[in-house]
Amino acid sequence: MRIVALETLRLNEFPNLLWVRLHTDKGYVGIGETFFGAQAVESYLHESVAPYLLGQDPRDIQRHARALRQYVGFCGTGVEQRGNSAIDLALWDLIGRATGQPLYQALGGRVRTEIPVYNTCAGYRYIRAQPRQAVENWGLPENPSEGPYEDLEAFLTRPDALARDLLAMGIRAMKIWPFDPEAERTNGQFLSLSDLERCLEPFQRIRATVGQEMELLVELHGLWNLPMAVRIARALEPLKPLWIEDPIRSDDLDALATLARATPIPLALSETLGPRSAFRQLLEQRIPGFILFDLGWCGGLTEARAIAAMAEAYQLPVAPHDCTGPIVFTASVHFSLSIPNSFIQEFVRAFYFGWYQEIVTNLPPFANGLISAPEEAGLGTDLRPELWERSDAHIRISH
Repeated sequence: MRIVALETLRLNEFPNLLWVRLHTDKGYVGIGETFFGAQAVESYLHESVAPYLLGQDPRDIQRHARALRQYVGFCGTGVEQRGNSAIDLALWDLIGRATGQPLYQALGGRVRTEIPVYNTCAGYRYIRAQPRQAVENWGLPENPSEGPYEDLEAFLTRPDALARDLLAMGIRAMKIWPFDPEAERTNGQFLSLSDLERCLEPFQRIRATVGQEMELLVELHGLWNLPMAVRIARALEPLKPLWIEDPIRSDDLDALATLARATPIPLALSETLGPRSAFRQLLEQRIPGFILFDLGWCGGLTEARAIAAMAEAYQLPVAPHDCTGPIVFTASVHFSLSIPNSFIQEFVRAFYFGWYQEIVTNLPPFANGLISAPEEAGLGTDLRPELWERSDAHIRISH
């Protein structure tokens, strides 16, 4: 079996997403995906990856992962790493399809048949309009809303009702980020006590309404300096959040270690890190309480398996990040079911019940707060064929 074409697809409506299809001479097609910098990643794949990958046997995944580590761009989650991640996902999808196995089986089989989810409280258009993680790109709804799950607007205005609604679906953990506007306003340098109290209000209202029934996850998006991160963490301690995620940028390990010593709340780190070497340094200093990575950014399933194995050796759970696209989400579910130290799977119900349905033919089954994997071969899903006929589609093929 040989790879005979590398195809990419972008849609103007979803400018951050890039999809990849690898075609083989046996008729099998594998699908990959990544997020942010879609046009740059597209150029990289056709300029640098296609000349190597065309004609290769797709089953040699480890060899390809090694060969695609570029001379530059291999340490973080930049263009090269995101492109290689999408390719790795497509190669694993191909293995599953060619052998007639669901992806979790190709990965060595399931440790569990389902896993709890936490809801990232985004809305339908979160981080869609621009290639930026910023408040101006939150996509807050105009009247009327696109559906019942405008969860970002809900956590800002009615977090207590949102918590009750999530519990009714069996979801017992939720992630919110009310601190971001203040971080952007002050460049992450200062948070007054009055502003701090206002940002704490959603968490306080949730606790007052549902008590300890809901796990609280605090997202800080790496926006704060060290003193303000300590101030936030200490103010959160009476509310007993499960974790604080990316309080400061993950490239300063000494500052992260100082913060970890300053609070009993575990730190969750970090989808912004790339390959296993970055996580090795975190683990050696015993900084995180939870390990997060994005399969579309860290190097795909191949690299994620190595990171998870290292985390297990340090007695740490992993929780794959996904607030991006349906292919990475589906791959993350297969992955989470196949490793022993998977803890919880990120889930955006506004995406799952919203625009994900427009992109793929099938999604992992969800019921009562638990997600399981499709049973069909490979990922168990496909990109909808009508995507290639859309007027806003950008298609490029190397063969």
